[in-house]
Amino acid sequence: MSRMSWPLPLVLIGTLLLQPSQAFNVDVKGAQVYTGPADGQFGYSIQQFSNSKGQWLLVGSPWSGAPQNRIGDVYKCPVTGTQQTCDKLNLGDVMTVPNVTEVKQNMNVGLTLLRNEKSGGFLTCGPLWAQKCGSHYYPVGMCSEIDSSFKLSRTFLPALQSCGSFIDIVIVLDGSNSIWPWDPVQNFLTELVSSLDIGPGKAQVGVVQYAETARFEFKLSDHKTKAEAVKASARVSQMLGSETNTAHGIRFARNQAFSLDNGRRKGATKVLVVVTDGESHDSGILPSEIAACETERIIRFGIAVLGYYNRVGIDTSNLIKEIKSIASEPKEKHFFNVSSEGALLEIASALGERIFSIEGTSNKNEDTFLLEMAEVGFSAHYTPKQSLLILGAVGAYDWSGTIVHQSSDETTIFTKKIFASVLQDRNDSSYLGYALTSLVSADSVFYVAGAPRFQHTGQIIVYTVGSNGEVTIKQKQKGEQLGSYFGSVLCSVDVNRDSLTDILLVGSPTFMGEQKNEEGRVYMFSVNEGILTKQGDLEGPTRSGNTRFGASIAVISDINLDGYNDIAVGAPLENDNRGAVYIYSGHKTTIQPKSTQKILASEVDTNLKYFGLSIDGQMDMDSDGITDLSVGSIGRVVQLWSRSIVNVSVTMAFTPEKLSIFDKNCMVNGKSQICARFNVCFKATFKPDTRVSSVNIRYKATLDGDLLSLHVISRGLFEENHDRLIQKDITLDSVSKCDEHKFYVQVSVTLSIPFSKECGEDEECITDLVIKAHPAINKQLTIDVKVSNKKENAYNTKVFVQFSSNLYFASSVLFGATEVLCRSMEKTSVTCDVGHPVLRQGAEVNIFGLWGNPLPPYVCTALNVFFYICRDTNLNFYEIDSGKQAVTTITTFDDIGPEYMITLKVNTGHFPINVATVTVEIPVTTKGNNHLLYLTDVKTNQVRLYSILN
Repeated sequence: MSRMSWPLPLVLIGTLLLQPSQAFNVDVKGAQVYTGPADGQFGYSIQQFSNSKGQWLLVGSPWSGAPQNRIGDVYKCPVTGTQQTCDKLNLGDVMTVPNVTEVKQNMNVGLTLLRNEKSGGFLTCGPLWAQKCGSHYYPVGMCSEIDSSFKLSRTFLPALQSCGSFIDIVIVLDGSNSIWPWDPVQNFLTELVSSLDIGPGKAQVGVVQYAETARFEFKLSDHKTKAEAVKASARVSQMLGSETNTAHGIRFARNQAFSLDNGRRKGATKVLVVVTDGESHDSGILPSEIAACETERIIRFGIAVLGYYNRVGIDTSNLIKEIKSIASEPKEKHFFNVSSEGALLEIASALGERIFSIEGTSNKNEDTFLLEMAEVGFSAHYTPKQSLLILGAVGAYDWSGTIVHQSSDETTIFTKKIFASVLQDRNDSSYLGYALTSLVSADSVFYVAGAPRFQHTGQIIVYTVGSNGEVTIKQKQKGEQLGSYFGSVLCSVDVNRDSLTDILLVGSPTFMGEQKNEEGRVYMFSVNEGILTKQGDLEGPTRSGNTRFGASIAVISDINLDGYNDIAVGAPLENDNRGAVYIYSGHKTTIQPKSTQKILASEVDTNLKYFGLSIDGQMDMDSDGITDLSVGSIGRVVQLWSRSIVNVSVTMAFTPEKLSIFDKNCMVNGKSQICARFNVCFKATFKPDTRVSSVNIRYKATLDGDLLSLHVISRGLFEENHDRLIQKDITLDSVSKCDEHKFYVQVSVTLSIPFSKECGEDEECITDLVIKAHPAINKQLTIDVKVSNKKENAYNTKVFVQFSSNLYFASSVLFGATEVLCRSMEKTSVTCDVGHPVLRQGAEVNIFGLWGNPLPPYVCTALNVFFYICRDTNLNFYEIDSGKQAVTTITTFDDIGPEYMITLKVNTGHFPINVATVTVEIPVTTKGNNHLLYLTDVKTNQVRLYSILN
């Protein structure tokens, strides 16, 4: 005979108790807090760093020096050792470029801060570093690489401008007698030279003076610096002469001053400035000299000084006409006239600006003057598989933005037309390059750039760069909401740690919720060969309000040691600008959308503000083998420590391995049952093993675990509590520990289901049954019975009629719709079921009963009939008062309890009865002679009380 067996599923659920139990990986207690200048935006950026001297936090303070001078800087904060203060690196002092007029004020060093895994150093940028070109300031941006010992390694400026000043300028001064006084002319010359950007690779200047003849005051090659040229200009004295041979002066400048022997540089733009106060005496050759200047591409400025003509009353029209003919087109940009020599000083700066605005011809391309506001270094990213640095230049091309690829041997600034088709910028200022990252596949690298102001909704662009430098747009994703800043934060994630990108997270920190608050949002895209597929959003703050969730996103290197990288997201405005950080766990090739931990700033330090502004979590800062989390806020940065990790392995064994329904091998509650047992064993390993040596485990075991509800009937029950679920606590150390649990399988199960009584919420029926009976008014022996229910439903209502043996029950007649069934089970009684099973509230039933005499009708008889009418109910009356003590000695009626009153009314009806006796019985004592009721009084009316028997 075969034996039947079946599986009984068991679910084991464990909860880790770590004095006390918390399922979080980051400890908010014992955090290390560093302070810095809040007005310098200390904490805006943060990077974990390690060198031979220990572990550090690098903290960006881009407004360091505020309010007068926001040069910015980077601080180093020691994590190891006893020092708790941060030291300023003073990088603004060493980040400099020779032979450039620098404007470091407000350059914002530390706005961008990035660890360089390959070199062991780090990168920082000052995107608002500016160079002065003439009187203009161009914030082209500067970046520097710092080595592991915090020393400057190199500085580079991909968008550095040539200032348009690769220009050779020759100033031709009229030194004839009519020029008077000379001091204003000399002051004008000095001021003009001071306004020029003079230096190697920039502008150089020479001065020629003429009257009847022309001579050099100094040549183009004589002075290499502005200071030398200004000093030489101040020494120029008036040569005097009775004639003004302007054409000969121009010829001298063209042939002599602009010659290579006298300092003209190949490729430099040639600019001629002619200053005179009278019409030329050699005007006949002036047109040919002007034509020669045009042929030689000499740009000419003409300045007419009207002082002599005004003093002697000569019409200035011819003079102005002649000097205008000297000036290049357009005349309005290249011609000046002043009323006197003293007024020359007023135009010196304007003339210098116009000269500066002339585009030089050396080292130029079509985009040179579209990068003056580039702000290179606003963002930065090192690609993991290449020695390539990507830099964002959000101000390039009128704030459309662009991207810079910087390798060890080449710098590429992508032109505006490369991204024009996807930006479609119509003065929207897309800010392309605001955030950068890369996506790595098995054989390709894809680059991602954010443009958070694209058409005011934001956009990200995925592109590749071929071996020939050709850019291919792979894909674009557009934001959903105006002003949400979609693409301002990018984070690529290798979840399963196989060096390939699995997920791209895109921050939209100013996304507005239903309550019109800046709640923020983080979008999740899966990555397959550079193609993005939206997977949903990370679940952020649950309460409405300004949070800016997604203002920072960082990969945490497997903080829970499950083999997958994790994520931290900052919400710096949450909780009234105190801030919060959310932790999300990686799993397989994705990120779990629900956070595993929320760290409120108030739990760490009550002085924190904008906690979560910056995040980093790539290094083990306390050498315990687990990655730690570093978080920036304004004026403070926090080093949070990861909690110890306990790995608990569970094994289970069943005896017997299979259950047989034929083998009832034990007795439970007096019944033969099928019994078995299982052993569950736990073993714990700790990391680090020096910090924690034991752990408390609470586990729950459930039989028939595939039944979803805990309230269903299970086939198996544990012996110790006769339930399908059991919960136990156990303390684990490095030694395996086991528990044994016995259970049994129920062979049969008894179930019951109650009927609904429809008697209100308490389901207790309080009835009030009234019965009225009287003989009918006829010669037949009949009784009319009326039963009514004045309160709630009455179940199993019956009417009992007993009569003497000289009568028999003939029939019953029902008046009404309520069903009544009468039957005579004995010769002297009738039982009627009234409204079975329920006599509803307010129901009334009339029953007409007919009795007969068993004797033949021809026999004369006299009948003595006894009717017993009783009321039988199953109502029980109780009074329980927990605040009173039971009275054992009865001295007054009040000691007994509440009083019940029963009233009986006897109606004599239509037939006279000689004697009618009413007997009333009440329970007085129990069988144990304990009093139940006391008869306190009997009142009668028109009847005689025979006796009271107690």
